[in-house]
Amino acid sequence: MREPFLKWAGGKRWLARSFSWLFPASYDRYVEPFLGGGAIFFAQEPSNALLSDANEKLVATYNAIRDDWQSVLAHLEEYAHKHSDNFYYEARATPQIKSAAEAARFIYLNRTCWNGLYRVNLRGEFNVPRGTKDRVLMETDDFEWVSSALQKASITTKDFEATLAEAGHGDFVFLDPPYTVAHNNNGFLKYNENIFSWSDQERLKEAAAAAAGRGASVLVLNAHHSSIEQLYDGVGTMHIVNRHSVISGSAGHRRSVEEVAIQIGYATSSPIDLLNLHDARYSASELKEA
Repeated sequence: MREPFLKWAGGKRWLARSFSWLFPASYDRYVEPFLGGGAIFFAQEPSNALLSDANEKLVATYNAIRDDWQSVLAHLEEYAHKHSDNFYYEARATPQIKSAAEAARFIYLNRTCWNGLYRVNLRGEFNVPRGTKDRVLMETDDFEWVSSALQKASITTKDFEATLAEAGHGDFVFLDPPYTVAHNNNGFLKYNENIFSWSDQERLKEAAAAAAGRGASVLVLNAHHSSIEQLYDGVGTMHIVNRHSVISGSAGHRRSVEEVAIQIGYATSSPIDLLNLHDARYSASELKEA
């Protein structure tokens, strides 16, 4: 399975590895309005895709790799050569004009900042401190393949509702929004200048249900919280899945976290024969034993 080239807080590598049975067996087009690190897109390797994200710099990075991956890699190699604590903060404070150079800067900061977190201040400036990782170039890097995969996709910056409005029959829609809940007690609220509010969660549910009503297969990942369960009550098939949280300042505080996966407009068979069970709980270890 192909790995994404970005680390991303809340990324779904774990879902692609251990819960592939949640995805439909076939579809005509892949649609993802919260692209982030793209773990599911790269794992699925769709032949046709509609991708979007509200993060303009993230989308610009994907487009730069799609259009000129050699230049992006050349600039990234320069960053790797110059990498140090001082250079990290210098690079963080200095946006680049050329798209390939700015994409390389984005990747460099992503790989060397704290836990791959993307956070900006009220002026929209990236402000995550230096992390503990020093590797800028990875053995798994294959920007030529990434470029080839992105040739098959339309990638834009837009609100999720606009992207979902284009989804219909034959599409598979994967939705992984910021995990805000009705009681406002989710840590991701503070990570960006544009807060994903509870009203956005309500908009998302309506747009997802509408896409399924037009014939799309929709999979929603969200926080396992009573407000999310109530929001999606009666909409699709709900599964509770476990992941290991890595968003913590120390390893001792990292733990297993439950998330909810909601299939709307389709159903799949699970490895442990719990099809259509409303509140089924799965962990990666249980699925390996099944």
